[in-house]
Amino acid sequence: MQVHRLDTRDADFDARLDALLDRAPEAGAEVVRAVDQIIADVRQRGDAALVELTNRFDRRTLTSAAELSVPRETRQHAWDALDPALRDALEQAATRIRAYAEHQKLQGFEFTDGLGNRLGQQVTPLDRVGLYVPGGKAAYPSSVLMNAIPARVAGVDEIVMVVPAPGGELNPVVLAAAHLAGVDRVFTLGGAQAVAALAYGTQTIPSVDKIVGPGNAFVAAAKRAVFGKVGIDSIAGPSEIVVISDGASDPRWIAMDLFSQAEHGEDSESILISTDAAFLDRVAAAMDERVATLPRAGIVEVSIRERGALILVRDLDEACAVSNRIAPEHLELAVDAPRALLPKIRHAGAIFIGRHTPEAFGDYCAGPNHVLPTSRAARFSNPLGVYEFQKRSSLIECTPEGARPLAAIAGRIADAEGLQAHAQSARDRA
Repeated sequence: MQVHRLDTRDADFDARLDALLDRAPEAGAEVVRAVDQIIADVRQRGDAALVELTNRFDRRTLTSAAELSVPRETRQHAWDALDPALRDALEQAATRIRAYAEHQKLQGFEFTDGLGNRLGQQVTPLDRVGLYVPGGKAAYPSSVLMNAIPARVAGVDEIVMVVPAPGGELNPVVLAAAHLAGVDRVFTLGGAQAVAALAYGTQTIPSVDKIVGPGNAFVAAAKRAVFGKVGIDSIAGPSEIVVISDGASDPRWIAMDLFSQAEHGEDSESILISTDAAFLDRVAAAMDERVATLPRAGIVEVSIRERGALILVRDLDEACAVSNRIAPEHLELAVDAPRALLPKIRHAGAIFIGRHTPEAFGDYCAGPNHVLPTSRAARFSNPLGVYEFQKRSSLIECTPEGARPLAAIAGRIADAEGLQAHAQSARDRA
């Protein structure tokens, strides 16, 4: 199969890598215009707009927005009807995700400064969050667990899930995962109209404080548009994986690790960086051999041809430097001494350490969240976690004695800024 071959020794390496990474994630003008119209319609007409838009885009025949709601009994039935082996796997995954999330909870603190004043921080959960889950042919129960469980651990009062049901079809495994994760309310609603409903509320859909979860270009554009009215987790781009290898791994393993992201979509990015040219050849041969075993082989072949790369580097230090430049969503360190490389990795959403830690474990059951920054956002963003569903309030409590020195400091600075009410308010406590 076709795959880009790059070598850091080549004069055009930088230009070729930049071209490979340039995926222009911004939504087009037509998408933005359509989304703005949908949001305005939902804000103005509420439930009536949701019914009309859902019937149009999801090929349904709703007569009222009440039909969007999925009763708890339906979710319970979906859970009870699951294959026992799958139910057990979901329970084990949920347990691991919850255990990891418990370690992420932010804690408040207080201390007394040298003037006798009490300073600190109070941590409280969000009141209500909205979880967007992709629907249609795809079924992502893992995304339900990864988004809902940290919110529940954070102490969020109410979790509202929206999931499209094209043609009225709704995947029962997704409903079962919602039951397991403790989702409070579920609506069969998708697209930009779902985001608008969660942000502004309608007669049936409650407004939320934050919207999390991936979606298509229209969902991403809608999340951008409502940010500020509500919080959002991130703007998800195509899936990415970088594997750094010293050439001693099984090439068939590495080939399938690359495919694990390529099968998400034609625009996914799968890159292998190695110090061993012969190993790159062996992986290329393994890719040719193993792609035929995949039901989504057509998608994988397009993804690898368009966005896949095998990169030869001088040494592992250079491999780390190239990976930092890519700032991948997922990074596998398939080398003999992977922890020796950790201090050199600055930008990656999740790091998979050692030859026996494939990215797929992180997608489903390792424990850390699989909602990760994409499109080089790992340079400044974090994985989804409990902290996304908590907020912090500063605490300041001054004694009469401790207020006097602060009054002098604040008064002088306020004078310099020309804000006399600030200055006098401070001096009143002197």
